Amino acid sequence: MQDDIQRQVLGAFLVVLKPIARILLRFGIGFREFSEIAKTAFVDVASSDFGLRGRPTNISRVAVMTGLTRKEVKRVRVKISEGEHSVVVRTTPLCEVLHRWNAEIEFLDSSGRAAVLPFAGESGSFSSLVKRFGGDIPPGAMRTELKRVGAVEEDDKGNLRVVRRSVTPQGTHENLVAALAHSVYPLLSTVAHNIDPEREEGTWAQLTAFSQSVRSSDIPRVRRISFDRLSEVSESFDDLFIAYESLHETDPTDNDRNTIAVGVFYFEDSDDNHDFSW
Repeated sequence: MQDDIQRQVLGAFLVVLKPIARILLRFGIGFREFSEIAKTAFVDVASSDFGLRGRPTNISRVAVMTGLTRKEVKRVRVKISEGEHSVVVRTTPLCEVLHRWNAEIEFLDSSGRAAVLPFAGESGSFSSLVKRFGGDIPPGAMRTELKRVGAVEEDDKGNLRVVRRSVTPQGTHENLVAALAHSVYPLLSTVAHNIDPEREEGTWAQLTAFSQSVRSSDIPRVRRISFDRLSEVSESFDDLFIAYESLHETDPTDNDRNTIAVGVFYFEDSDDNHDFSW
């Protein structure tokens, strides 16, 4: 029975790993590099999540659990301790400016939405927004870039209005890293939480709507409607998070900060050789 369950789980992971293989191969990354990263993940999780009495798992137990040699476990642990595989996902100045435009009272209108801002001014202006939250980027350059990516519009008086609340990183690898960190990782972490029989908290939301009967001619319309509705949902949760961020932002002694995420996505499969059935 256990062997059958493991085969089903591994079969499901084969499905998941195929798009991962496509991504890695496009970036010139082969199995050897992926294998090293996989070892790191196994050793890290086995060490931190399966210890006894609150202590990290020892090398021998990690070796038994992962199937790696004790020598290999020790080598990988050293790399982990040195931060060799750490990933930093930075918030870009564009994202920070857009977020603050929708969060800071100074830049909101009477309805609590991002206000239409004049370009210049000591306060309540686009320039003052960029000076506070845009790092060392000049307001003019920030305006040009936000207009280029379609995030803001400028009227004939030079006032700026937000039309999109998020921007996609321009570099392909930056887009990939952000997507993996902000979408794939939270989704898989939710799955891992929900299947953990020893979890202390209840089930986290994990919802998907799907259909197997949409005609090819209707796909473009479904894509457009899905994008519009998912954008609305994403913005509503962004408003919720902003509200909670503002509750305690004036307390410099409050170190109780936790990361939360709600993911919404669109997916379609045009591959006739399905590896699974819904």
